[in-house]
This record gives sequence, structure tokens and C-alpha cells, in this order.
Amino acid sequence: MKCYNCGCQLSEQDFCTGCGADVSLYKKILRISNMYYNEGLEKAGVRDLSGAVTSLRQSLKFNKENVEARNLLGLVYFEMGEVVAALSEWVISKNLRPQKNVADDYIDMIQNNAARLDTINQTIKKYNQALAYCRQDSKDLAVIQLKKVLSLNPRFIRAHQLLALLYIDAEEWEKAERELNKCCKIDANNTTTLRYRQEVEAMMTSDEPAKGGGRHKNDEAVRYQSDNEMIIQPLNVKEPKNTGLGTLFNVGIGLILGVASMFFLILPAAVSSEREKGEAKVREISEEMDIKTATIVEMQQEIDDLTVDNQNLHKELDGYIGPDGTLSTIDELLQGASEYLETGDVQATADYLDTLAANINLTETSDAFQLLYHTLLTKIGPELSKIYFDSGNAAYQDEDFEKAIEDLVRAVNYDEQNGDALFTLGNAYRRSGTHNAEAIATYERVVELFPGTERARRAQRYINDLNGE
Repeated sequence: MKCYNCGCQLSEQDFCTGCGADVSLYKKILRISNMYYNEGLEKAGVRDLSGAVTSLRQSLKFNKENVEARNLLGLVYFEMGEVVAALSEWVISKNLRPQKNVADDYIDMIQNNAARLDTINQTIKKYNQALAYCRQDSKDLAVIQLKKVLSLNPRFIRAHQLLALLYIDAEEWEKAERELNKCCKIDANNTTTLRYRQEVEAMMTSDEPAKGGGRHKNDEAVRYQSDNEMIIQPLNVKEPKNTGLGTLFNVGIGLILGVASMFFLILPAAVSSEREKGEAKVREISEEMDIKTATIVEMQQEIDDLTVDNQNLHKELDGYIGPDGTLSTIDELLQGASEYLETGDVQATADYLDTLAANINLTETSDAFQLLYHTLLTKIGPELSKIYFDSGNAAYQDEDFEKAIEDLVRAVNYDEQNGDALFTLGNAYRRSGTHNAEAIATYERVVELFPGTERARRAQRYINDLNGE
């Protein structure tokens, strides 16, 4: 036991010999924690798992760093089928004591076994699906799912209890009792199990027919049961002697009564027994059909999901390999790059880039695609800007303002720093008489990009004229 303040090993004294801190209350708390741990250990030994969980939780409330109690709590959870809760306790234990901790073995036992881990995941999914079926009032499907859960994890107490509850709801008392007996074998003192079991036993007891019979003796007569008839023989009464004719008559009456007894008592019982066997067989076949129906529904759902996934994959594949797909777009860009590297023809390269810009959204392409596109644009931009400026300026001189605007816009797009193209574009907008707003916006860009220049002063004067100032 170490001091909480300095970590020094504590002695029998009520104070720390290292730092002098008062550790009397601290020792008491640790002793209480160990007491609850020992209590939980004893309960786990007699399979009182619910009681063990309660005691071990109390132990951890007093000392959350009680690694032994936390490891044992994980084992109890694992025995109850609560694998996720068990893993949580073992992971916390491992963080508290990274070295020489048996929790490492427990965690490796589960995580290093891919089949077991997959089984645990399937168990959790199917149990949650069973709960969803219960909320949807699909109790037959819930029973089927729970049976699958218990085939994967036979010690899952909550699944046994839920299955028993469904059997109770369906008034199948014997099946419910079997499930609750399985729960008791795992956890002998689970409160929920005992409550369900008490209800089932009460219902089964109320259905049992009262049993009676035997010989009764009183002062007046002797009574005893013979087959299905009650015989009453008075005391101290002598039977009269029968004559031969009376004997025959009595034999005949006995035969008649025997035949009648067989017809009215034995035959209906046999018919009832056969009817019950037939009904049991029908129920068995019905359950098998329900299981097959549920399986068919699940498989159909899987088929539908796979069909949708297949269609989505085909659409995605078309997006890659179609005429306007990603592969086609990348091929177009690569052809433009190859054209520039082989011939240096900036106009042909520009045609490729213009086609791409018109057909795709560059912001949705990959980083590598955008980098190659902008690299090519940077290489050919200034030269293309000069070409389009020359043709636009020629059209401007010929007062073909629409043609001039078209070429000068391209010149500016290829090189924003081409001040001549930007200023001439503003002039073309202004002189066209129909693009005053565009002219003002273009002149403002001139003022912004080339402040303090003659071009900027002239642009500001044109802005004032267009605004009527």
C-alpha cells in the first residue's frame, strides 16, 4: 500500500513515514474496497453473478484503481455474455496498470481471434435487431433473432431473459421455464430472472388439475377409487348371496358398463391425445415456416441492397469511363500537356484547356488535376493573353466592340496583369454603349491593380463620367 501523496510505501502507522500525511482514512477506504472485492469474489464463486457485480462496483466506488476488482468485474461481465462491458473494464485496468496486468491476456484473447470478434459483433447486431422487432410488435421475428443470438453466445443472459419474456407473452410457459432455468445456471441470483420464474411457476401451477383419490374411512362407509369410479362400501353390511341368474345379469351389466366406459372415457382421451399431437406438429411446422420466411425476407433485403449497390457502382463507373467521365477529362488534359510539350503550340493547348473549363467544374477535380491545369495555364497564359489582346485591340480600332470584348475578356482571363488588355476592355465596354456596368467594374479593377499610374487616373476619370459626377 503506497501513500496517495508521495507514493512512499506505508507502514502500520496512521501517518506516512515519507511525507507525514495522515493516511488513517485513506487506509480505511482501501480496506473497505478490498472487503467488497472479497465479497464479490465469494459471490462469483457460487455463481451469484448479479450480486458479484454489485459488490465489485461498490469496491470500485471506494477505490477506482483497484485493478483486481476491475479485472474480476470484467470476467463476471464476460461470463454473463456482456462482452463489450467486459472489454471496457479490462481496457481501463490496462491503462491503470500497463505492466504485469492479466487484463492484457483477456483483451488479446478476444481481439487476436478474428472469428470470435466477428461473432461478438454479430451477437450485438442481432440482439439490437431483436429489440427493434419487439418495438415493432414483430414478436415471431424477434424470437428467431434471439435464437440466433443464443446460438452464437449461449451465455448472454439478457437474450435468454428477453426470449423468456416473449414466451411468457405467448403463454408458452414450458419454453419460458427452460430459458429461465438456463439463466439460473449462469447467474443463480439474478433478480429479473427470479421475478420471471415466479410468474411462470404461478401460471403453470394454476393450470395443473387437482389430484385426489385414495381410500377414505369414516364411521359410516369405506370409500376407494377404482379406475374412474368411486366405490362406497357401507360398514357392517353383509352382501346378499347372488343366485346364478343374478350373477349372469350382473356380468352383462358389467360388460355394458365396460363398453360404455371405453366409449365415453377412453376413446375421447385417445382422440384428444392424437389431436394434441397433431396441433403440436402443426405448431412445429409453423415455427419452421416462420424461420424460413424470416430468412427469405432477410435474403431478399440483402439482394435489394446488393442490387442498389451494384447500380450505384455502375453509375460511378460510368462517371469514370463515360464520354464525359473523369478518365476522359484526365485524358483531355494530358493531350493538352503533350501538345504543348511536343509542338509548343499555345493556341492548340488553349483549345484543350478551354474545352475542359467549359465541361467540368475545376473545384471538384483532384489536387493533382488542378495543379497540372494551372501549371499549363501559367505557361501559356501570357503568350495567349498577348495574342488575344492583339486581335481584340484590332477589333477595337475597327469599332467592332463585341468582337473586341470577346477577345479582350480572354486576354484578361489568361493574364490578369495585362494592364493594356484590361484598360482596353473597359474602353470597349464604355464605347459599346450597352455595357456601362461592366465598364465601371473593369475600370475599378484597373485602379485597384495599377494604382498611381496614368492608366489608373484615366480609368478613374471614365468612372466619374459614367456615374455622372
